[in-house]
This record gives sequence, structure tokens and C-alpha cells, in this order.
Amino acid sequence: MDNKIIADMFNEIAAMLSLDDRPNTRFEVRAYQKAAQTVGSLQEAIEDIYRRGGLPALMELPGIGKSIAGSIGEYIKTGRMEKYDYLKRMYPIDMKGLTSIQGLGARKALALYKSLKVRDIPSLKKVLAAHKISKLEGFGEKSEEMIQKGLDLLERSSGRMLLGDALPVAEEIVKKLKASGLVDEALVAGSARRMRETVGDLDILALSGKSEQVMGFFAALPEVEERIAEGPTRTAVRLKIGLNCDLRVIPTESFGAAVQYFTGSKDHNVQVRTISVRKGYKLNEYGLFDRKGKIMPTKTEEEIYAKLGLQWMPPEMREARGEVQLAQKNALKMPVEVGDIRGDMHTHGRDKDPNTDPLDVMAGEAIRLGLRYFASTNHTKSLKVENGMNERQFESFFRQVDALNKRLDGRMRILKGAECDILKDGSLDLDAKSLKSMDWVVGSVHSAFNQSEQEMTKRVVKALDSGLVDVLGHPTGREMPARDAYRIDLEKVYEAAERNRVALEINAQPKRLDLNDTNIMNASKYKVKFAIDSDAHRTPQFSYMRYGVGTARRGWLTKDRIVNAMSLKELEKYLGV
Repeated sequence: MDNKIIADMFNEIAAMLSLDDRPNTRFEVRAYQKAAQTVGSLQEAIEDIYRRGGLPALMELPGIGKSIAGSIGEYIKTGRMEKYDYLKRMYPIDMKGLTSIQGLGARKALALYKSLKVRDIPSLKKVLAAHKISKLEGFGEKSEEMIQKGLDLLERSSGRMLLGDALPVAEEIVKKLKASGLVDEALVAGSARRMRETVGDLDILALSGKSEQVMGFFAALPEVEERIAEGPTRTAVRLKIGLNCDLRVIPTESFGAAVQYFTGSKDHNVQVRTISVRKGYKLNEYGLFDRKGKIMPTKTEEEIYAKLGLQWMPPEMREARGEVQLAQKNALKMPVEVGDIRGDMHTHGRDKDPNTDPLDVMAGEAIRLGLRYFASTNHTKSLKVENGMNERQFESFFRQVDALNKRLDGRMRILKGAECDILKDGSLDLDAKSLKSMDWVVGSVHSAFNQSEQEMTKRVVKALDSGLVDVLGHPTGREMPARDAYRIDLEKVYEAAERNRVALEINAQPKRLDLNDTNIMNASKYKVKFAIDSDAHRTPQFSYMRYGVGTARRGWLTKDRIVNAMSLKELEKYLGV
């Protein structure tokens, strides 16, 4: 699956083009950034779309014109992209790696290359160690400190990949294995199945009696860059996206035990194996064995748990956080599922905005996905980089929403809202009259992330106490891997949310997944509701919802706690609209 590779190339092309000061270049930069967003958020392999319908099919995707579609087709056919190669000759810099460091944009990367011959992260480390950056014009000590901090943060996450980048590739491999006719079953296991926010590698299990043929098929897949190890039941490869992937072929009688074992987590498995020993059994990756050492055939993991007297536990909950003890009492409450979600409470869409798809296009996709409602929550005026809107612009935009709702004739309801900036002092970015006219207000922090814990807590609590915010957007502000959560006392935030009936967002963007699972579990002790939101700016990003649901499941949330699991009628009553 080449989606991530192509998206990364487009982002790098945009970064290199941004170094060209000619007036028209900025439009080309935006075009490649938009294309990168579209391709990167697709949950279907871009090569499948191309092979199904050629360039016309690619040009049906948002932001993909004839030229960019041609570049995609060129890469799929040849593994190269002429535009990318040309720019790399002009700028022989690891632009992707360097610009992934917070505080280091394309222009600064070029300046470091010209002044200090910094080409990549290893050469950057050398000049940082020698404190050469602080002496450069246009940088200084603060810039050097910020770059060092950004590099440290990036390296802490080194070797891991966002779930949203890794899981679609694993699923594409599973899809191809199933279509091959060589396997009876195949699935993704490991931390990806548990929906952890990042993964260090991928595990795939297959049920088949044709192990040798399956291994050959797997190792020859276009997603594979190189073979690491091959054996009769396990093959390890390095994927083009930069992760290792293991495929194991399992016999029928062991499949259930293997699925349970390789899904993990390690601590969960230790607890389950301890129970199996107490019952006189032996459980490992090869099967469940009785007192005489005879295997007890189990094709599914549900059978494993049932034989041990345990309620089945969803993979996302298997982190040894009390789920096993509850399962022994059959007292585990099943968490929210993707099918429970009725709407999306944080989206962006506006005509003639290069950062988003038009509102009617967003509505059409929401209907196709079976949603009954969504909140259109464009940015407010202080966020100029996102073309934030002022009070007068929102008033005009809402007339468009009313007109579109009328045309939709009950098939879908678009709620009128905003993602309103919580400013540095805790005030809101629109006046009270404008906010009170809206159905749904997302309050979010987008600036001054370096405030102290006390300042940030006071800022957010003040916004929630205003009575004008319906949900706190991405409550800790993190963006993986480039930006840590800001310092904030979440307990005080939860208290403010509870007393003001403000929901807490689980932002489903793969780089955010904020609140995370641990914070969800802590917040759920308070009388608050949650909203799982895609934060979609383009139609393919609606598909991010599943990552938010996966995070909510890891936090043990049930659907009765989720605002957008309500029916439209229930939501209207909840909002009083």
C-alpha cells in the first residue's frame, strides 16, 4: 500500500517548493499539501483506485488534478516520481526528516544546509552538539534549544509509527492474503489489533494448510521492501513504509490460542495463563492443552476464554487494567463500537477554502457513510493560517447551512457551530452573541502551548466556565510525534467540564487521539460525556472516526457516554435545539 509513501513525497515536494519565492508557487505548494492530505487519509490502497479506473478515478479524489494524478500513476508504474527526483537534485536534503522536527521548517532546513552542510538528522546532531546553530544569523540560542527539544521528542518515538499509517497497510496485506485463495482466515494481531496509538511492528496470522505457498506469496507482495527471515511457519519482512512485519501460518487446532497470544498485551496474557494453570491447563501460542498434555482444539479465541471461564474481552481492553478480574465475574461492560456512531461533532468544510472541502461535498460524504448529522465547526478569526472566520463570516456561512439543510430534506442535519479558539487569557475568539447563536461550540487551544501548568489550567477552566463551550477539543493539545501534550491539571479541567456540562473530545485524527486511553479512564470517573470526532477537513478524513472509537474502547467507554452515539432526536433534546 503506497498511500503513506506517496503522501510523504507530496509533503516533501510541497516543502521544497515553498523555498521558491515566485508568486504562483504558493498555489502549487497548497495543491501538493492538499493532495498529501487526501492520499494520506485514504483507507483504500491508492494503487487499487488507479488500477480500477486509471487517471480519471484518481482525479475524482479531492484535490487531485491531472498533473498530480499523473505523478501518482507514474509512481505506481515505475516506483519513481520525476517531479520529486528533480527537486531532490536541487535540494539534496532529508526534508521529510528535518521538517518533522518541531521548530525546523523548510527555510530553516535550507539555511542550515547552506551554512553548516546539514543534510539529515545525523549531521544536525553534530552541529547541535557543537552549539553551532545558536551562532547563525536568524537562529540564536532559543531556536537552537527549540530544535534540540524537537529532536529529542522525535527520537523518543523513533521506531514507532502512527496507527493510522500502519493499520491500513496491514489490512491491505490481509485483504490480499484472503483474496489469494491460499488461506482460510487471516487477521491483524499485536498492538495494531489492540488499537494502540503507535505500533513498533506488525503481526499477521493466517490459517492455512499451504504454509510454503502462503509464505512465498506474502514475501512477494509489493508492500514488502526486503525479506529478513523465512521459515516454514513464519516469515519476517521489512515493509516499504518502514516497519517490520511478521506473518505466521497457524494450523486449525492452534489458531484460537495463537490469536489470543499474539494479540497480547504481554501483561494480559500473563494473567490469563495464570488462570489456565489454576484450572490445570497449559496455554501458549501453540494451543490450549489439558492435564495430560493433549491439545484442546480451538479455532477461535472466544473458545479459549470460554474454556477458562472468562467473559470474552475486546482486544482494545487487554492491557491488564482490571479487565481479567471483571471477566471472571462476567461483569465487563462492552465498549462503544463504530456502528454505534450516528454523527460527527467536529468537522470543517467551506467553499473556496484551500484547507477544506466544500460543505456540500462534506455533507454528501457524510450521507454516503450513513451519518444522520454532523456539526460544521470551522476555525475562528485568530487562527489565520486556517482561514479562521469572524462573526460576520459565520453569520453568512450559517445562511448557507440553512439552505443546504433545506435541500437535504431530512436526510441529514448539519449543526451550526465553530471550533472557537481559547485565547491565551482564557477568553474566547468570538463574541458571546455569535457563540450563543450556534448549536455546538468546540473550544480548543491552538497557541501559547508553553504556558505553565497553572496558566494553562486557569485558561482552559475559564473558557469552560464561560457557559459558551459545548465540548473541549483535543484537550491536551498533543500532535504525535512532533508535539507533546501541554502542561495542564486535567483533574481541574474534568471538574470544570462536569459542573458546566461540557463534553470532552476524543479527537480521532491519528496524530492526536486526544484524549488518550489513560486520560479517558480517568475522566470517565466524572459525570461528563465524550464526543468522538474525526476533525475532518476533507471527505477521506471521515474515516478517521474508527481510530477515535478504538481509543474510546481502550478507555472502556460505553456508548451511553458518547454524545454522537445519540440519535438525532436525542441529540436535539440534549442540545435544546
